[in-house]
Amino acid sequence: MAIPSEIAPSATPGPAVDLTGFPVAPADVHAAADIIRGAVIETPCSHSRTLSEICGCDIWLKFENLQFTSSFKERGALNRLNALSTEERQRGVIAMSAGNHAQGVAYHAKRLGIPATIVMPVGTPMVKIENTKRHGTEVIVTGATLEEAAEFARAHGQSHGMTFVHPYDDPLVIAGQGTIGMEMLQAVPELDTLVVPIGGGGLISGISIAARSLKPSLRIMGVEAWLYPSMYNAIHETNLPTRGDTLAEGIAVKSPGKIATEIVHRLVDDIALVNEAELERAVAALISIEKTVVEGAGAAGLAAIMSDPSRYAGQKVGLVLSGGNIDTRLIASVLTRELAREGRLTQLSLDIPDRPGQLAAVAALLAEAGANIIEVSHQRTFSDLPAKATLLQLVIETRDSAHLEEVMAKLAASGLSARCT
Repeated sequence: MAIPSEIAPSATPGPAVDLTGFPVAPADVHAAADIIRGAVIETPCSHSRTLSEICGCDIWLKFENLQFTSSFKERGALNRLNALSTEERQRGVIAMSAGNHAQGVAYHAKRLGIPATIVMPVGTPMVKIENTKRHGTEVIVTGATLEEAAEFARAHGQSHGMTFVHPYDDPLVIAGQGTIGMEMLQAVPELDTLVVPIGGGGLISGISIAARSLKPSLRIMGVEAWLYPSMYNAIHETNLPTRGDTLAEGIAVKSPGKIATEIVHRLVDDIALVNEAELERAVAALISIEKTVVEGAGAAGLAAIMSDPSRYAGQKVGLVLSGGNIDTRLIASVLTRELAREGRLTQLSLDIPDRPGQLAAVAALLAEAGANIIEVSHQRTFSDLPAKATLLQLVIETRDSAHLEEVMAKLAASGLSARCT
């Protein structure tokens, strides 16, 4: 089935791209769009004037964090569940997920009256576990990694006659995710580049199939966390380590899908890697500028642009904000750490005489310099200072890094030895 002409981009499409030989075809994406229509939100694809000015390119944001389960994963999950036979629906399904696929499967399984069990690895954010349970689904938390959780899910599902719903290495799931690319080019046909997070690869492979069929000249960039460069390794034949805790746990996958790897190898132009500070900065920027909550994986595309803006200069770029399931405590930590990076929140240590009036004198100097004191603590015992001295530790708030330098200079001019810690 051909993609209908009314959604074809108005821009010149460029030379055709060979899309034959893949387990997923453009017609599959179009069929998925028909299946999920009305049950999944067609999220906005909106221009961000402020981010565009900051990054030096025109940025459009696809707000998949506004889905009911706050993630794009609903699309592929629903498309896969809809394909179950009557007998398979009665036996139920099982899925493994770090959270977003879990919620997508759980929500739509409940809607369709299909029993569902979700296996989630140890360390999955509590917000994702609780949100999954809220749909009345059985949740089993086991396995140190997503791969270990998958092994358990397959074995448990087989022994109980349940159908395994893979989060990314399934043609129907990939086709469902591809509807995002279709919607983005329908909304903004003039896009030059799409920047898409990569975990197992289901999202970017589906989008690539859809987008290349509509606009072959489009550049498609993938983004992974530095700590989990699994697709980067597969495509570039490198052996970068995959390990540790990342803010982008939604794309913390050690082994990408086989179907997705084949599609990415042929249709994706390149893969960027972003570090934890860059992910944090992007999450904070989306909250402060767009007033939208996005998890680390969902902010990966913006992190890639902000870390290397020259690569996208002057282009019309579409970013997929793939999910918004992030723990509130983690949001608070990310925001305060970003304030520290910007020089707006700083911890100072000062060595002062241990006698009355010294704290008041320091406070007066800081007030005169326009700094606000957030926290105060004294340390008399666990330090190398003389017995008649004390270590004064302050957390202060300043306007920016330039203001912080002014405050430090004022303290130094008054004979106080202050250091940022």
